[in-house]
Amino acid sequence: MTPETTAGHAIVTGSSSGIGAAIATRLLREGWRVTGLSRSDPGLTDPRYTHRAVDLLDAAALPAAVADLKPTAFVHAAGLMRGGMLGALDAEAGRMLWRLHVEAASLLADLLVPRMPDGGRIVLIGSRTAGGAAGRSQYAASKAALVAMARSWAIELAPRGITVNVVAPAATDTPMLRDPARSAMAPKLPPIGRYIRPEEVAALTTFLLGPDAGAITGQQMLICGGSSL
Repeated sequence: MTPETTAGHAIVTGSSSGIGAAIATRLLREGWRVTGLSRSDPGLTDPRYTHRAVDLLDAAALPAAVADLKPTAFVHAAGLMRGGMLGALDAEAGRMLWRLHVEAASLLADLLVPRMPDGGRIVLIGSRTAGGAAGRSQYAASKAALVAMARSWAIELAPRGITVNVVAPAATDTPMLRDPARSAMAPKLPPIGRYIRPEEVAALTTFLLGPDAGAITGQQMLICGGSSL
């Protein structure tokens, strides 16, 4: 069963809240089977949803978490925000951002792609901030790395018909937006006058996982509400 024929099986990281939860919910609605990877269970009651508790920052725990899974799609939606200006950067925060955004995605893809059928799909949730933003250099660097990684995988996997893309929203109305740890970095309201909705990110992600997106690969797609204008 592949995305070209019918909805398949997607692994979604960060499925317990925010964008990851919205993606899992949308995929279930579209008929997908979903395995969520996160520390806490989102409590989804759909019989096609399975939760596997795992700390994505623990690289040694990832192989066991996906050992028996053969997905048709992989979505890396787990994320967090930390920041600081030059002269006051937190090195440990920078390492944590890299481990969650880049290393976890890389390790999971390395485990899952060899088992993925031809025609599979990968979507990494990036950020408009990947282009750079004052006080967010460590976060921006980790999100920018996702773009380079996705483009590299896209050309590697093109012969198998596996697409790899990045969906990059601007400030999105999720619990992360209200995280006290980012209180010194007020999010910027997009020109449309509101924050991006998680459901909007989920809608584009679901499209990229579907049969009509087979010719879209290696791209970063912004959902910015005019922020890039």
